[in-house]
Amino acid sequence: MTTTRWGILGTGGIAATFASDLQLVPGAELAAVGSRTPEAATAFGERHGAARSHGTWAELAADPGVDVIYVATPHAQHHAATMACLAGGKAVLCEKPLTLDRATSAELFQEARERGLFLMEAMWMRCNPAVRKLQEVIRDGVIGDVVSVHADLGLQGPFEPTHRLRNPALGGGALLDLGVYPIHLAHLILGAPAAVRSWAHLTPEGVDETTGLLFGYDSGAVAALTCSISGASRNAATITGTRGRIDLPEGFYVPHSFVLHSDGKSETFDFPVEGQGYQFEAIEVQRCLAEGLTESPLVPQATTLEIMELLDGIRAEIGVAYA
Repeated sequence: MTTTRWGILGTGGIAATFASDLQLVPGAELAAVGSRTPEAATAFGERHGAARSHGTWAELAADPGVDVIYVATPHAQHHAATMACLAGGKAVLCEKPLTLDRATSAELFQEARERGLFLMEAMWMRCNPAVRKLQEVIRDGVIGDVVSVHADLGLQGPFEPTHRLRNPALGGGALLDLGVYPIHLAHLILGAPAAVRSWAHLTPEGVDETTGLLFGYDSGAVAALTCSISGASRNAATITGTRGRIDLPEGFYVPHSFVLHSDGKSETFDFPVEGQGYQFEAIEVQRCLAEGLTESPLVPQATTLEIMELLDGIRAEIGVAYA
């Protein structure tokens, strides 16, 4: 088996989780880590067994012993970090959301295309085995025509004003951090909506604290979605069809199971998972690289752009703007 040599750009919590789950990926090696300071990179590298540590993004991007880089910086730094990696000739898996708006996301995809490099938004939910199975169940018509999607994701607050979730300079707010999951789930099942209505309560800093979304589709289906950084909700989801429904339990964005209700019967589909679930996106990246693909069919670039456009419109309606 060919070894895929990974670099991680960033040393925060999500970078640490990805590094741990990378150990579960066959053929994966954590070759290097990069940060804005040598001290942070060295400490992270020693903690997670990286062979090399780099004190700048450019050094990581130039490392000849790295095949692909996972970008794990705060949202507002995704564009610059990913551009630096592409300039260094590296394939990239960049944390969601890819950037703060559609225009800058499109710039990254264009850069990757011109360089012939792989680039994928790290929407790990779309690579999850349970989510892929429920798509198959829906495609097979088991629950009939989908008429609604309900999903919510909320974290228990309050967060301090200085926290990244309340910092507009870092792309803070519930929508880009949490709302992307209900939105991606609805898009996965129903595609792009024909109509969108949204409302939000904003923090004093000007980011959305609690947001509600209603999507309408030409098929007649609807999606009712919420996200919040001020209260812990069920964090669950339901997909309802004309012949049955699928319930995703708490943690719907990284499910280990789902329940199918159809024809008066209930069936539970279990998917025991080691780690936190980040390994599946890494496996997909390695598969794509081995096959010479520059984008993943599980997280297509067109889908990322469609959802970034949705997010742009929602932010305009609720009054959230980033510098």
